[in-house]
Amino acid sequence: MATNVYISPEPLSLDGVYQSVVDEACGGICLFVGTVRNHNKGKAVTHLDFETYDAMAVKEMEKIAAHCIETLGAKKVTMAHRSGRVGITEIAVIIAVSSVHRDVAFQACQYCIDTLKETVPIWKKEHWEDGSYWVGARP
Repeated sequence: MATNVYISPEPLSLDGVYQSVVDEACGGICLFVGTVRNHNKGKAVTHLDFETYDAMAVKEMEKIAAHCIETLGAKKVTMAHRSGRVGITEIAVIIAVSSVHRDVAFQACQYCIDTLKETVPIWKKEHWEDGSYWVGARP
C-alpha cells in the first residue's frame, strides 16, 4: 500500500511530503498544510505544544490513509504531524494525496485532515503570554 504516516519532533518538509506522493500515473496532487497562527478566540498565541500517544496515533493515521486508497480511490497518501513545541507560522501538519484525477485528491485530502482531528490521539496545548490551556479540554 502506498501510505506514509509519521509524527516528528523535527520540522516537517513540505517538499519531502510532496515528493512522497508523486506518481507518474497521477494527474492530481492535493496538499493541506496546517500552520500555527498567532491568535485564537481573542487571545494572542505565542506557540503550541503537541503531545501524542505515538503508537496509537500512527495506527489511526494508517487507517485513515488506507481508507483513502481502498475506498476513495487515492493512489498515494502521506500524513505527517509535529509533536512538541511548534512556533507561530511553523507547520504543524501536512497531508498529501495523489490520485489519477483531482476530485479524488481533494476529497481524500479533506477526509484525512477532518478525520485526523476527530480520531487521532494528538493533543494541543495553546500558549499565550499570560497562560495556556489544552484545546478541547475546557468548555
